[in-house]
Amino acid sequence: MHTMSRRKKPLFTDIEIFDLGAKAKAVGKAPDGKVIFAPYLAPGDVADIQTIKKRKAYYEGKFVRIKQFSDLRTEPLCDYFGTCGGCKLQHIKYDEQVRFKQKEVENNLLRLGKLQLPEQVEPIMKSPDIYNYRNKMEFSFSARRWLTPDEINRPEEVKQRKGLGFHIAGMWDKVLDIEQCHLQQEPSNQIRNTVRTFALQNNIDFFDPRQKTGLLRTLMIRNTSIGEWMVVLQVYKNEKENIEKILSHLQKKFPQITSLQYIVNEKDNDSIYDQEVILYSGRNYIEEKWEGLTYRISAKSFFQTNSKQALRMYQKIREYAGIRSHETVYDLYTGTGSIAQFVSRDAHKVIGVESVPEAIIDARNNARLNGIDNVRFVVGDMKEVFTTDFIDKYGKADVVITDPPRDGMHVKVVQNLLFLAPKRIVYVSCNSATQARDLALMKEQYKIVKMQPVDMFPHTHHVENIVLLEKV
Repeated sequence: MHTMSRRKKPLFTDIEIFDLGAKAKAVGKAPDGKVIFAPYLAPGDVADIQTIKKRKAYYEGKFVRIKQFSDLRTEPLCDYFGTCGGCKLQHIKYDEQVRFKQKEVENNLLRLGKLQLPEQVEPIMKSPDIYNYRNKMEFSFSARRWLTPDEINRPEEVKQRKGLGFHIAGMWDKVLDIEQCHLQQEPSNQIRNTVRTFALQNNIDFFDPRQKTGLLRTLMIRNTSIGEWMVVLQVYKNEKENIEKILSHLQKKFPQITSLQYIVNEKDNDSIYDQEVILYSGRNYIEEKWEGLTYRISAKSFFQTNSKQALRMYQKIREYAGIRSHETVYDLYTGTGSIAQFVSRDAHKVIGVESVPEAIIDARNNARLNGIDNVRFVVGDMKEVFTTDFIDKYGKADVVITDPPRDGMHVKVVQNLLFLAPKRIVYVSCNSATQARDLALMKEQYKIVKMQPVDMFPHTHHVENIVLLEKV
C-alpha cells in the first residue's frame, strides 16, 4: 500500500525489511518492485517508510513507525542513537551485526571481483570490546548546537546554544551536544564535559564557523592500553590567557593526562596536519606497547583506533605472511610503520613505503626506539616507487603486505605488484569493494588461499578484510 500526490513524496506502508545493504542501510521492497533503503531498521522489521529521494532503480527513505519488531533487535545503549549518526547498528544484536559484515565481504569478492574464495573462509574476528573500544575521539565546539525536538517545541526560547560533541551529517555548522559517548573509556566523557562546563562558566567563546568568531574549535582525546592519555585543544586564535586557563584546569583535575597540547589554527578548516602543535605539559607523545614493542603516538600520528583488535589483526597478518628468516618483505602504505616493525623479527629485512613524510619520521623514530635495525622506510608515491632501481637497491620482495586507504590501490600499483611477482601477498583492506576490484586484476597470477574478515568498529558498517594470496 502507498499513498501519493503529485507534490508529496510517497509514504509506503507495511514494508518488510529483508536485508542490510551498504552503509548499514536496511533494505525493503516498495510496492512497485523497486528497492527502498532506510537507516535504523533491522531485517525482520515491518515499517511504514516515508520516501526522501526517488532514483531510477531505488528509493531512499526514513521510517515513520515500526509495526512489527525484528528478533534481531536489541536496545541501543546510547541516548543519541538515531540522531548522532555514528553507531548506526546499535539496535541490532552484535552477533547479527558481524554476520551481515561477513556476508558483505564475501559478496563483494564473489560478485564484484568474480573471485574464487578459499575452501575455508575464517569466521569474522569479533571485537573483544563492543563499547569503549576506541583510543581516539575528536569532538567539535560550536556556538550553535543542534536543538533536540523537545527543545524546539518548548514555548520559551533556548538560552544556551553552545555545544561540544559531534557534527551531524549535512549540518556543517551545528554540533550535537554530547553528555555521554560509549566509544572511549573514562575519563574521556569527564574530560570533555569538564572542558565544556569550565568554558561556559568562564565565558570562553565557542567557535562559530559561519561568522568565523569565537575561540574553541576542537578537542582530541587519545589513550593507550598502558593508561597514557593525550588531550589536544584546537583554538581559532592565540588568546593565551583563556587557553592557559582551560589547560591548567584540566591538568589539575586529571593528573592521568600525560600529554596536554594545543593548536592555534586560524584557517577555515579544522585539519591539523599543517599546523604547529604546542606542548603545554607532559610529553608531546603517548606510548602504546604491543608484544614488547613500543609505539610513540604524537598528535598527528596515525594509529589503529581499536587497540585490542588491531593487535589481534596484526597477529593474523603475521601468521598469513608466514615470513622466514631469509625473506625480504615490502610493507606498502606502511603509515607509521607499525606492521613493518611488528613482523620485522621474523624477516631478513623489511622495506616500508609511505607517501606521507611525517608518518615516515614517526616510523623511523619508533624503529630506533625499539632497536630494530632490519627495517628501512622510504617516502614515495606508491605508483612511482617500484622501479628496477628500487628493486636493485632494496632487494626483491618474497612477501608483500599491503594496507591501502579506502580507495584501494592505484591500478599502476597493482601492475607493479604483478611485475614484482612476490611468492605471497597479504592484502589488508578497510573496503572490500575496492579490494575485490584490485584482486580481480591479479587473479590470473594469484589465488586466494586464506581470508579473514575483522570487525574493528562495532555498531558501524565498517569491516576490514585480510586476504592471503599465493602465486599460481
